Amino acid sequence: SSQNLSEEFAEAARQLKKEAPRIQFGKIDVTHQHDLRKEFNIREFPTVKFFVDGSREDPIDCKGVRQASAFITWVKRRTGPSTVLINSTDQAEAIIHADDLAVIGFFKELHNDSVEVFSETAREVPEMPFGMTASEDVCAHYSIQKNTLVVFQKGKPVHNEVLEDGRQTKLDLTRLIKTFTLDLVTEYNLETSVKIFDVPVENHILLFTPTNSETFKAVYGNYKSAAAEFRGKIMFVLVDTNETRNGRVFEYFRIREVDVPAVRILNLTSDAKYKMPADEVTVENLKEFCQNYLNGKAKPHLPSEEIPEDWDKMPVKVLVGKNFNRIVF
Repeated sequence: SSQNLSEEFAEAARQLKKEAPRIQFGKIDVTHQHDLRKEFNIREFPTVKFFVDGSREDPIDCKGVRQASAFITWVKRRTGPSTVLINSTDQAEAIIHADDLAVIGFFKELHNDSVEVFSETAREVPEMPFGMTASEDVCAHYSIQKNTLVVFQKGKPVHNEVLEDGRQTKLDLTRLIKTFTLDLVTEYNLETSVKIFDVPVENHILLFTPTNSETFKAVYGNYKSAAAEFRGKIMFVLVDTNETRNGRVFEYFRIREVDVPAVRILNLTSDAKYKMPADEVTVENLKEFCQNYLNGKAKPHLPSEEIPEDWDKMPVKVLVGKNFNRIVF
């Protein structure tokens, strides 16, 4: 909520006043400041923007940051180095074990496109520590041979991403890393919905199923297996169809009780919805569906009512999605 964010923002301002007195914090109620709202194109609330060197042009958007500690890190990484330079294995271990999650970039040398993209990504993900190294000893200790980004969770490597010069963008890496702040599969509810939309992954796959059904364990196991393969590309969400508070989500996807378990993909940018062609929720079917979707081979799903039996009886014909194209065109 705005109130909550406002308090975290104020807390960050208090702490940074001592550490970085040159950074000023301000708060504006744009309901009374229409000109400012228009000038900076403020569409959602709360919005946080960072102005650099006294310029009104192109302030930097601070998106999805909710905690005071993350605000502080975000600002520090904008005004100073965004990652810690690691020179020894001890130093690497200290960073890896300091928090639940840590990201380390292992590089052959510290001047190339991949290092640039890695440093930019660190600015976008203030929720976790970032370090980078070009030390041969450190790379050898973790058995790393190529330029590689490694995500550590609870001290163990959980994802290796080989960085090929100029191939990955800041957005790709940000998406990938931010998904580790969520579980492999996130159950949809009021608390997690904010988190789900904060992570910049535009493709969401949703499994609609009652969580107390006899088949749930097997179906959920298959869903989780597929989720591991598409981390950072598609976000896997579980929707419990027994939970009445999820009613709006079923309505939006036109899911009826007879349809479950059902699987849909939603593209947040285009709002297009896709239905898994196969009925069975197996690992193979899920993988094929996700891969086809990512390759642009999946057809958008246009939910339609069944064609009424008497659609043709009267002078005015009854059209639904399923017979519209055939009759009209």
